[in-house]
Amino acid sequence: QVQLVESGGALVQPGGSLRLSCAASGTIFSINAIGWYRQAPGKQRELVARTTRGGTTTYADSVKGRFTISRDNAKNTVYLQMNGLKPEDTAVYYCNGNIVPDSTNNLEYSYWGQGTQVTVSS
Repeated sequence: QVQLVESGGALVQPGGSLRLSCAASGTIFSINAIGWYRQAPGKQRELVARTTRGGTTTYADSVKGRFTISRDNAKNTVYLQMNGLKPEDTAVYYCNGNIVPDSTNNLEYSYWGQGTQVTVSS
């Protein structure tokens, strides 16, 4: 059983910073691509940032230059450093990982966390 648990969401003023964390636990052989998505009220879930095991990163245009994704493979954890936050960044942020639980068959599955709320408001 694989679980992704996010933390770090909070209420922050415009221009502020937050650091989100997502820790993967359970039976894990390898974590391939892992990243962050967000969903604002009334909107579809969208990609924020994603990183591969090899270190290739992808960012949404709306967060480039403000957000930075990083991962600690030893801790099975991915982080999202968010600077220069704007009210339009308000959303529930979800962690998503493509994970291989079992080394014997190398099958990859997509797992989601439960989400953490980020609210940017004065």
